[in-house]
Amino acid sequence: MIADIKKTAEEKMGKSVDTLKVDLGKVRTGRAHTGLLDHIHIDYYGTRMPLGQVANISLADARTVTVQPWEKKLIPVVEKAIRDSDLGVNPATSGDVIRVPMPPLTEERRRELIKVVRHEAEDARIAVRNIRRDANEHLKKLLKDHAVAEDDERRAQDDVQKLTDRFIAEIDRVLAAKETDLMAI
Repeated sequence: MIADIKKTAEEKMGKSVDTLKVDLGKVRTGRAHTGLLDHIHIDYYGTRMPLGQVANISLADARTVTVQPWEKKLIPVVEKAIRDSDLGVNPATSGDVIRVPMPPLTEERRRELIKVVRHEAEDARIAVRNIRRDANEHLKKLLKDHAVAEDDERRAQDDVQKLTDRFIAEIDRVLAAKETDLMAI
């Protein structure tokens, strides 16, 4: 039972780190790519929908992403959502295509992106800590139900804490690598 709890916690923590890597991959370093708009959601008939589910997203060139909503009436909604996002871009509409030019990274913009990256890393750390909390609650429940001895439960909690420390260190390494990448000119 304890081994299952530790194994599940380790798998979930690993998934949190993998998710962070995917999220950081979306933060641009110099070139445009369609993944930059993945986190943008719009209100579609009263439902929050990811932009990719209501529009075609493609690259016009190395510095421009084009968005073509499937319905004409969504154009202003999509344009506003992109403008209000944390990307710091200014979309322009021409006909039924929204062009999103990616400005070159200035020192100020690099610092803003580092703040975004740090926020993503903190979210990942919180997820890992929540997994630790859940694992510890399961262990306490086993102890309360007299399914395990108190020493075993304590040892298992120490192991879960070591897992947590290991994955938070991994998050910090991923964050440091992305910050270095962003600050490289």
